[in-house]
Amino acid sequence: MTHPFPVKVVALQAGVSVATVDRVIKERGGVHANTVRRSGQGSLSGKKFMIDVLMVAPQRFTHAVRLALEEQLPSLHPAVLRSRFLLHETLEVGQIVEQLERIRKNGSHGVLLKAPDVPPVAEAIGRLAAAGIPVVTLVTDVPGAARHSYVGMDNRAAGETAACLIGQWMGRLKQRQVLVTLSSNRFHGEEEREIGFRRALREHHRHLTIVEVSEGHGIDGATGALVSQALLDHPGVAGVYSIGGGNAAIVQAFREAGRRCKVFIGHDLDADNLALLKQGAIHAVLHHDLGQDMRRACQDILRAQGALPALQQAPALSAIQIVTPCNLPALALRHG
Repeated sequence: MTHPFPVKVVALQAGVSVATVDRVIKERGGVHANTVRRSGQGSLSGKKFMIDVLMVAPQRFTHAVRLALEEQLPSLHPAVLRSRFLLHETLEVGQIVEQLERIRKNGSHGVLLKAPDVPPVAEAIGRLAAAGIPVVTLVTDVPGAARHSYVGMDNRAAGETAACLIGQWMGRLKQRQVLVTLSSNRFHGEEEREIGFRRALREHHRHLTIVEVSEGHGIDGATGALVSQALLDHPGVAGVYSIGGGNAAIVQAFREAGRRCKVFIGHDLDADNLALLKQGAIHAVLHHDLGQDMRRACQDILRAQGALPALQQAPALSAIQIVTPCNLPALALRHG
């Protein structure tokens, strides 16, 4: 008999192997009656979906994303979503492409992706889309690719918000240099934050200048070494806008240099930043609700698969929350 759905999709939804589905379709026998029923009806139910989460980010952030996603999955009932995680602190572009290709060949109902905005990754996303596997980019976009949607904050607006805070808080200081740290200049979201930050400083706070460090990948060891060297080279640095993370290492680098960071703005309410806010070591964190992001990302995949009706208009990007030690207690209860 012929089947209207790809064998690997039926196998995913029915929870059996591709070989088992092949035997059922070709009526070869040797398969339990209950398994035959699952293989024949799994795809028709439209309620079971496998999603792959591929992220290149520091462990503290991927851990927060994983927790947020796992908390949201039960709320998507009656759809049943299962997740497979491919989480890496660093990964070469070729390896990212290999993992995306493996997902395409093995089958998936959708991919949640945080990866660099480079042509090989965009091309791999295109191949997934052509295979009927929607890709939702998280936190950082790959805008030239055939991704289904982007979920996260408006990164350019986030950079402008950071500039507003730093500009006001450093306005009366004699020291006029701000250290801007990126995990990598290949992430579109980080680039957008930096663009927004530079533009806002240029328009409203011309007295401040920027010292930039990059390619620490948000990992404490590499980031700390880069910041320590920057502090040696630039004695006028008094503020930090940490776009890419590694904030505990940045704070430590200032301490080891015998310097005080007068204003420190970071991103994301992860465990490290919660502790640093409580200590007063950083002054504000630009945060967005990861739980809301994960729910929307899953809903986008369900819509792409026809399991939810299409939206009449695109939803708004995630709201930017400014978290300081003053409004931390209630938020810490939710995120700690």
